[in-house]
Amino acid sequence: MLRETIAITGKPGLYKLLSQGKGTLIVEELSSGHRMPIHARDKVVSLGDIAMYTESGDTPLGEILDKVYAHNHGKAIDVKALAAKNGALKDEFAAIVEDFDRVRVHDGDIKKLFTWYNILIEAGFDKFTKEEEKEENKEETATDK
Repeated sequence: MLRETIAITGKPGLYKLLSQGKGTLIVEELSSGHRMPIHARDKVVSLGDIAMYTESGDTPLGEILDKVYAHNHGKAIDVKALAAKNGALKDEFAAIVEDFDRVRVHDGDIKKLFTWYNILIEAGFDKFTKEEEKEENKEETATDK
């Protein structure tokens, strides 16, 4: 799910990867449905490749988004109101992910996460990780010990 969803540096919003050409990606903006080409010079990152710093190691973005969804019961977050209050973003995030790294995770990271969450919810997402991925992560953790 998140593997096909991308963020493009310098462009607001999130995009769905539709196809790939020679040096070009064809993407569709999640909120408007507008399609456009993205060239090789643009920096693109898949949401499936992003993780956030926690005290227990890096946590994949999909797992974080699942926690945000469960905490907010699938409702959107008022990011502007949280950003206006000093320390409110970190307090809200601490209620969701207790062990996040307060030194390496900045307010801007949390604001971007909540903004992406709102975009994904508006686009109809309700699960951000596949059950198979969760099982694989649990198996890897068990074998590491």
